[in-house]
Amino acid sequence: MPDFGPLAIDGGDPIRTDMLPYARQTIDDDDVAAVAVTLRSNWLTTGPLVEEFEEAFARKVGAAHAVAVSSGTAALHAAVAALGIGAGDEVIVPAMTFVATANCVVFQGGTPVFADVNQRSLLIDPDQVKALLTPRTRAVIAVDFAGQPSDYDRLREVTDAHGISLFADACHALGARYRGRPVGSLADASTFSFHPAKHIATGEGGMLTTDDSDLARRAKIFRNHGITSDLHERAVKGSWHYEMVDLGFNYRLTDMQCALGMKQLEKAGAWLDRRLEIASRYRNELVQVDGVEPLTTATDVEHAYHLFVVRLSGQQFAERREEFFAALRAEGIGVNVHYIPVHLHPFYRERFETSPGLCPVAESEYSRILSLPIFASMTDDDVDDVLAAVRKVASALGRR
Repeated sequence: MPDFGPLAIDGGDPIRTDMLPYARQTIDDDDVAAVAVTLRSNWLTTGPLVEEFEEAFARKVGAAHAVAVSSGTAALHAAVAALGIGAGDEVIVPAMTFVATANCVVFQGGTPVFADVNQRSLLIDPDQVKALLTPRTRAVIAVDFAGQPSDYDRLREVTDAHGISLFADACHALGARYRGRPVGSLADASTFSFHPAKHIATGEGGMLTTDDSDLARRAKIFRNHGITSDLHERAVKGSWHYEMVDLGFNYRLTDMQCALGMKQLEKAGAWLDRRLEIASRYRNELVQVDGVEPLTTATDVEHAYHLFVVRLSGQQFAERREEFFAALRAEGIGVNVHYIPVHLHPFYRERFETSPGLCPVAESEYSRILSLPIFASMTDDDVDDVLAAVRKVASALGRR
């Protein structure tokens, strides 16, 4: 490995003088124009573009129904609420995920039960799921971590055998496929996020997809205060009358955001191709860097690469993630960490009495993972900088 000179954190010249973020939205002129048209229209929210975006998204992922909501978290909450999760119910979730996956269960008064993950992929372990089932289990939420689909066939065997629901937190995985089938059509309900870090962006925003018409109906009521119709529906009918039939939330997505989402969705395929190109370069070139290895990808899936996660291994790096992180940031590479296992957060330790040792694989892997920058508008020069910085830091720290 060549000598890159002193690390920037030690006073040397950085690879970059500007910080390359781990993720970033791509907004083009046609995106801005679509939002501008909506701003001049009669409908800023609860208008016709909401249904248009839902229909376009459902076609994209091969689902019968889509329900637009204000965030990926709202989509998760709508899914568990539509299922009727409540006090005394348990929902199995992976420990390696963002807190929203478990929080949605708590919002409804249920109990999240944390399952450990596969060491090589960090996806929920179906054997762990089976071992955690109790008479109170109502559902399993699989997380397509980093953009790789979970093992849905094995999970479905478990959930079908016990008469419980299988949900997909697919917020990382728009465009991914499992054994030829698109993510979004693999579970009883799937949820997506349109946060700026994700594959398409609406500022904030999310979507629930399902083939279950009744679940979709309940989710639409839930996102609108528990009311059975929205303003646009009443305007079309020439009616003012509405009824609140359940307790819901204001989780609506605006027409402005839907206009942006539809334009972004048109470009999602090309953007995914670019993510795959970047991931391929990372995988091919990191083979030459001792102690830095990408997560394993199954042979029967198509990865969406919301994140590109590497594991630090070997004696020289296994316990030096914080050093590696700080050194890469000093080089201008905005690495991140995804995620602190949910059961280790203070809220869960205090409220649900979780503790270290509950999910040993997730805990061990968390201590040595990093997310490298990956997003559609990254240039080849940006990718060169990331690889150069990883080589530089690995070389310098490996000698210490």
